[in-house]
Amino acid sequence: MTTLLRHFDTLRQVLSLPQADLHFDARIEPGDIEATYRYYTKPHPRYKLIRHKTIGAALIDLARFPAATAYVDALQGKNRGAWHARRARTRGYVSTEIDRNDYVDDIHAINTSLETRQGRPMDQRYLQKLARFERQPHFDYYGVLDNDGRLVAYANIGRYGNFSAFSQLIGLRNNDGIMHLLVVDIVMRLIERQCVRYVMYDTFFGARAGLQNFKRVVGFEPYRVRYSLQ
Repeated sequence: MTTLLRHFDTLRQVLSLPQADLHFDARIEPGDIEATYRYYTKPHPRYKLIRHKTIGAALIDLARFPAATAYVDALQGKNRGAWHARRARTRGYVSTEIDRNDYVDDIHAINTSLETRQGRPMDQRYLQKLARFERQPHFDYYGVLDNDGRLVAYANIGRYGNFSAFSQLIGLRNNDGIMHLLVVDIVMRLIERQCVRYVMYDTFFGARAGLQNFKRVVGFEPYRVRYSLQ
C-alpha cells in the first residue's frame, strides 16, 4: 500500500508540472539537431513507456521576462542566483564568450580537477586532453575568467529550434559563485537576443539534491515536455 501511494504521489506531481512544447529545427544544423532529437525522444532507460527527457526537464521560460533585468530581479535574495553571481563579480571574475582553442590547457585542468562529480566518475572523454576544439555552427561557447585571465569555468550551449540547451557546464570547485555567474550571464544574453523561447539544463529528477538546488536558484523549473522536429 505504501508503494502504491508513493507511485500515486509521483504521478500527481508529474501531472501537475507545467508543459512546454520544444521544437527542433533541423534547418539550423541538420546532423547534430536530428541526432539530438532522437536522443531526447528515445525510450527512457528505466521507464520504457515515457521518452528520455520528457518528464522533469529543467527549463526557464524566457518569455516570462521582458528584459534581462527582470530575470535578475527574479533571482534576488541571499543564496539565490543573482546574489552568488554578484559575489563572483566582486571577487574579480568575468563571464565572456570564448574561443576554446585559446584555453586548451585550462579546460583540461578543469576537466581533471575532480575524480568524481555528482557521485559519478568523470567520463573518459573529459579526461583526454584535446589539442584542438571544433566549433559547431549552432553553438555558443562561454567561460569565466579569474583576475589572472585563467579560465575557471566554461559552458557550451546549442540552439536547437525554439530552445537552447546546455551541452557542457563545468568549472573548478570553489565557493566564489562562478557557476552561478556563468549561467546567469548566459541566460541574460539569451533574453536580450530573443532568439529562443526556452533554455534547458538537462532534467531535475535524475540529478542529486545539490544540483537540483543549483538549477532552482538560477531560475530553472521542472516541466513536462512535448518535442517535435521540423
